Amino acid sequence: MITRFGFLVLCMATLGACSAFASDGSAGHFIDLAIREDIPEIVDVGPQPIRIAVAAVLSPSGNIRSYAGLAAHIGEKTGRPVELVQRRTYAEVNDLIAAGEVDLAFVCTSAYISGHDEGDMDLLVVPEINGATVYRSSVIVRSTSDARSIEDLRGASFAFTDPMSLTGRIYPTYTVQQFGSSPGSFFRSTAFTYSHDRAIEAVLSGVVDAAAVDDLVLSQMIESDPDLATRMRIIDQSPAFGIPPVVVPSSTVAAVRSLYEELLLNLHREPGGPAILDAIGVDRFVSGSDEAYEGAREITRAVGLGL
Repeated sequence: MITRFGFLVLCMATLGACSAFASDGSAGHFIDLAIREDIPEIVDVGPQPIRIAVAAVLSPSGNIRSYAGLAAHIGEKTGRPVELVQRRTYAEVNDLIAAGEVDLAFVCTSAYISGHDEGDMDLLVVPEINGATVYRSSVIVRSTSDARSIEDLRGASFAFTDPMSLTGRIYPTYTVQQFGSSPGSFFRSTAFTYSHDRAIEAVLSGVVDAAAVDDLVLSQMIESDPDLATRMRIIDQSPAFGIPPVVVPSSTVAAVRSLYEELLLNLHREPGGPAILDAIGVDRFVSGSDEAYEGAREITRAVGLGL
């Protein structure tokens, strides 16, 4: 009786004998078991980095400086390297989230509405600033301007921040639509700055007559340089909208989502946590809900993202 092992050896021997010579008697293909090759060494590349995307609310250098401390903290707590990722537009950040190419992201409110409604991202936490989780659009002009309302800007030059920005494009566009007009016909010219600090600078330097900006960014800039308040004037403010949230890709597993949530919710209690939060202009992170974005969702849908 031939055992299973014996059968295997017999088959291998028969195969080797049959394949050693071709039908014409010439040498054929065979496997020489005497020849050995070392298995390539497996290189340990270390843990995969956590990639954090930051929407370009500020110009790139400002974002990198502000979020460096937070990135270092998350890296220390997870034992993994952390990479900060930034793209020129909010839409590009949304694309990274949809493709699962980032693990965590700080996004604009309208970008969140778009990504959430398309099933690409979920709200993780929201920042609390000055005891609130809302923000507004502020329409600004130079202090020497005669304009006292958005309606006075007919025929003026205007700066938007990003096509997906709630405060920097969607709100002022919605307001102009209430006058039965559109930005293209209402303003003499429009331009995109792709960050709120650049839009403020464009107004102050006279590149444009007016701009719509995130009031939180505006407040931070005035706090850093009080002279700015004497050089500009706010002529319109939007209603309160849900603040730009922190999100994760919808494909994120529950355990990882809980880890990120716990890290951020407890950051203000950590040694050095308040300084990290202060660098990004946040008091602390708190739990949030999608219901807080219904007002912003309504006007975003009315205007469209303009992509």
